[in-house]
Amino acid sequence: MKFINEFGKYVAFAGFREVRISDVDFFIKEVRSKLDSRVVYQFFNANFVATWKHLFFAVLNALKAFESGSNISRSLAIEILLYASAQRQIQKAMDLIGITPKTTEIAVLVMGETTEQVESAFSLISNLIPGKRDDEVLSLSHEKIKALCEAFRISQNEISAISNNNLEDAIVHLIIERMALLAVQH
Repeated sequence: MKFINEFGKYVAFAGFREVRISDVDFFIKEVRSKLDSRVVYQFFNANFVATWKHLFFAVLNALKAFESGSNISRSLAIEILLYASAQRQIQKAMDLIGITPKTTEIAVLVMGETTEQVESAFSLISNLIPGKRDDEVLSLSHEKIKALCEAFRISQNEISAISNNNLEDAIVHLIIERMALLAVQH
């Protein structure tokens, strides 16, 4: 769990594999009905998440957007999804990084004002997700890097320009950069 001092929020991330959610809308409604309304949560297709840092910076950018009044969405959870996808349109964001019935590896983000809120929400969500907890789905693999480069339109030239022989760090850096660019494109 991470504490975002500037905003007084706690945020935690987790991964799940072998997930089977046949009705995503029903699943989201079920989660919403059981969670404290002060808790912010979001689900992502883990195949397009470049480590927990990717999600952490999406949260940070979304919180800053709300603080400055430059948010795109009225919902902080949707704003986080927009930043995580580096998209300005909700449907494009959902198509890129949202979950569908075909999604088998998901990343979960939970944010609250206390550690107790976040831990309680994570416990509830973990019990509702039909899959196995495995934070390794947040890690980068060769296949995932290829998918991320395609999804976020990252070129080999960009990677070469910033890579210190660490491809994973370069990919994470470039995706965080894409999210930061979204913030200034208003």
